[in-house]
Amino acid sequence: MKAWVTPAHGELVMTERPDPSPGDREVMIEVEACGICRTDLHVIDRELPEHRPSVIPGHQIVGTVADTGADVRRARRGDRVGIAWLRSTCGVCAWCMQGRENLCPSSTYTGWDEDGGFAEYAVAHEAFAYALRTDAPPAQVAPLLCAGIIGYRALSRAALPPGGSLGLYGFGSSAHLAAQVAAAAGARVFVLTRGEENRRLARELGAQFVGDERAEPPEPLDSAIVFAPAGELVPLALRATTRGGTVVLAGIHMTDVPTLDYSADLFYERDLRTVTANTRADGAAFLRLAETLRLAPTVREYAFEDVHAAIDDLRSGRARGSLVMVR
Repeated sequence: MKAWVTPAHGELVMTERPDPSPGDREVMIEVEACGICRTDLHVIDRELPEHRPSVIPGHQIVGTVADTGADVRRARRGDRVGIAWLRSTCGVCAWCMQGRENLCPSSTYTGWDEDGGFAEYAVAHEAFAYALRTDAPPAQVAPLLCAGIIGYRALSRAALPPGGSLGLYGFGSSAHLAAQVAAAAGARVFVLTRGEENRRLARELGAQFVGDERAEPPEPLDSAIVFAPAGELVPLALRATTRGGTVVLAGIHMTDVPTLDYSADLFYERDLRTVTANTRADGAAFLRLAETLRLAPTVREYAFEDVHAAIDDLRSGRARGSLVMVR
């Protein structure tokens, strides 16, 4: 099969690999579409430590089951399934037993520990594959599998009161989906982001306020989510929240956070939280919600051969909404 791999820092190379074979309880899917996530960029640029040399990135994978391994119980050939970031957990540690498998020390991840979806075929354990609807274009579904799920988990940790004010720092793939979910629940959304394309999209989606990433919202925020991997935004987000407010850091990677001033940034019971991956329960709940809301990502499609262009657009900040490779 054809696949894009990461043999060197900041580089993707097209290569030929043998078609993967599904192991016990695994499914092999023919990739129809794969979202291109900022986490993929962190893997390619080695901003995350290398877990596997020459890995195939991509963890927002939509495809049809082409083959199944022994003892597969749910999936059948021809089924549409999705493969997401969380690839495996031990199932027996304290965190797994508490329903917090996203914190499992033995967890592995698609496109980082094992090959992902920048390829013609991909495999995953059926317990970590999501059954997907077949009445939506694959490119519209792919961003839901990471950008959507992570935005959903970030919202769940943001302690946003009903009808409250939510600040979003950065407005890429995940934030533009989280904004729609929050607005559907009655929140007022304030967007602070770089790039006129991102700001235009925020206005189109009905944000109450749109400004650059260092702008001051017109009113104190009940909650804020920092999607941008920029540590210097953390003090700004904390200072923009009201007493008892919550700031959530949603990225897997972030530049250094400056020294915080206790009185200005943290006092009055402001909470600072992080998001670490997601549980499968998060994914299932979000996908049900997305179907109910008929959530519609803003998508730019790229041919399989043009993944380089997509990565360049993401790296440069030219991206708008979600970027998806289609085959």
